[in-house]
Amino acid sequence: MEIRHIQENDDRMAISHIYEEGWRFAYRGIVPQEFLDSIPEGRWAYCLDRKGVGSLVVVEDGQLIGTSSYSQSRWEQFSGFGEIISIYMLPQYMGKGYGRRLLEAAVAELEKFGYQDIFLWVLAQNQRARKFYEKCGFTPTEHVMDHEIGGKMLQEVQYYRSNQTNRKA
Repeated sequence: MEIRHIQENDDRMAISHIYEEGWRFAYRGIVPQEFLDSIPEGRWAYCLDRKGVGSLVVVEDGQLIGTSSYSQSRWEQFSGFGEIISIYMLPQYMGKGYGRRLLEAAVAELEKFGYQDIFLWVLAQNQRARKFYEKCGFTPTEHVMDHEIGGKMLQEVQYYRSNQTNRKA
């Protein structure tokens, strides 16, 4: 297993496929099924090379099986924080420790840029992901936001982790 930065020759459609399958698995029963079934192939391929966003991939036996994106906070009120934008694994690789290693690699990348305060957003109903983040040292904050996905209003909860003990989101 290798975790590395996305490379120019990596297949963007294969990486997008990780997002697509991750969404279909993780959000089943949360996001309307009709929306999940209608996610087009390559939906996330175009956004993998955004300026200011870092992307990592997990490679197992030559196959791309996971991905994570990170950046400085996209939210003005959390200026100075690092943000984990996404983390997805192909469903058959979930629960095997790959996700934890990928998350830690993304955190380490943010720390290289000087970010000690790091946050992410997770759907409030996504209990599996919430437990995962909590096991990885993230804690929920009081910050929430409503987000419409597939015609359904859903709430996202902010999770936070710091290597500093005196500052909180």
